[in-house]
Amino acid sequence: MLEKNKKVFVIGLDCATPQLVFEKYKDILPNLKRLIENGISGPLESTHPPITVPAWTSMMSSKEPGQLGFYGFRNRKNYTYDDMYFANSKAVKDDRVWDILSFNRKRSIVIGVPQTYPPRPLNGEMVASFLTPDTSSDYTYPKALKKEIKEVVGEYIIDVKNFRTEDKDWLLEQIYEMTEKRFALVNHLLDSREWDFFMFVEMGVDRIHHGFWKWEDPSHPKYESGHKYNNAIRRYYIYLDKEIGKILKRLEELQEKEDSEITVLVVSDHGAKAMKGGICFNEWLIKEGLLTLKEKPKGMVKVENWMIDWGRTKVWGAGGYYGRLFINVKGREPKGVVPKEEYEKFRDELIEKLVGLVDEEGRNIGTKVLKPEESYREVKNIPPDLIVYFGNLDWRSVGSVGTGSIYTYENDTGPDDANHDMYGIFIMSGPNTKKEWREDLKIYDVAPTILELLGVDVPKDMIGKAVK
Repeated sequence: MLEKNKKVFVIGLDCATPQLVFEKYKDILPNLKRLIENGISGPLESTHPPITVPAWTSMMSSKEPGQLGFYGFRNRKNYTYDDMYFANSKAVKDDRVWDILSFNRKRSIVIGVPQTYPPRPLNGEMVASFLTPDTSSDYTYPKALKKEIKEVVGEYIIDVKNFRTEDKDWLLEQIYEMTEKRFALVNHLLDSREWDFFMFVEMGVDRIHHGFWKWEDPSHPKYESGHKYNNAIRRYYIYLDKEIGKILKRLEELQEKEDSEITVLVVSDHGAKAMKGGICFNEWLIKEGLLTLKEKPKGMVKVENWMIDWGRTKVWGAGGYYGRLFINVKGREPKGVVPKEEYEKFRDELIEKLVGLVDEEGRNIGTKVLKPEESYREVKNIPPDLIVYFGNLDWRSVGSVGTGSIYTYENDTGPDDANHDMYGIFIMSGPNTKKEWREDLKIYDVAPTILELLGVDVPKDMIGKAVK
């Protein structure tokens, strides 16, 4: 008897979170529930830090951020104070799943997976992700696919550009329009292309969490009951589930038509949680006497290189869903002041101070601090000196100064209700799976799982293990 042709279809839902998919909304998401009931599922432990870049590339390469050499969207190019680069596809030096499959003559369709702009050649087709400047760019491989996309969906929406906005009606419209066009493209390529591996990532989940979480989660400090947006996230999940159901029907028909075996994975790169507020990292450093500005700002402003008195500054910080702390080391930074021989002792003192941070009522907020060289097998390029999870990710890191307080309840980059959480979701359902709940799944396990399902040898340098 001939062995059936094996295929893997991956649905990526950026920021989809276990407490909604596996608990609160499970019974109103019949298609996802069916996959859960017929397969392996559980929370998926993310990367350190748990953010879109580097998490999706870690998932698809089975390498840690330290091995990949980037630690977020923006990374230091060198040890100067303001020379940074965006980690687009050019920063990715390691093979991802579709690269390995191309070497093995397997065909891939890849849509919207972060860090795929600019797109690189593969055996198949690619539509780049949200770091694409706009659709006037060459965001597809091959280039001719761009014209076909316009014919199929009109003006394709790569991402909601200004999702941190108070205009929530507009935001909802944009999220739905983006998702509708993404699924239309997925269905078109499903119907018109040959493939062994098909993967797409929908960013709408992340955008709706950041825009509407305060109306979803009663534990959020700004929660309002009876608000018109209380069910916005719920309705979007229901909509997504219906669209996923249409894809599953197509896959079932394809499986029958080709007499193939298709395994479906639903994965996310990290989860979401209520954002209690922000810790103004640089304001805190100023109060601690570790950062000195040339003059006091008149209002809340972003810290710029020229504003800092580097000769009297030991440390500066960067904002985001997690905090990045950089030490001004003598002989390493241009105007460094911390002697190299005191670096480790100084860093340990900083950790002690950070772990001791309290809220406005004097309660310890539970901050966690990581040293890169202790967190990763290998550390390439230039990592932060410390990675900081304020309140274990309950609080955002706010880099701006001039707030007058180390605490803020407004985000300096625009309205944002949710922070990232350490666990995303994993669901795998196929002809050879049975229901099993797992608590040991890691983001690094996804790539070897896909390769093993497709009968391709898993590279020895992948750190994850195939989910059996």
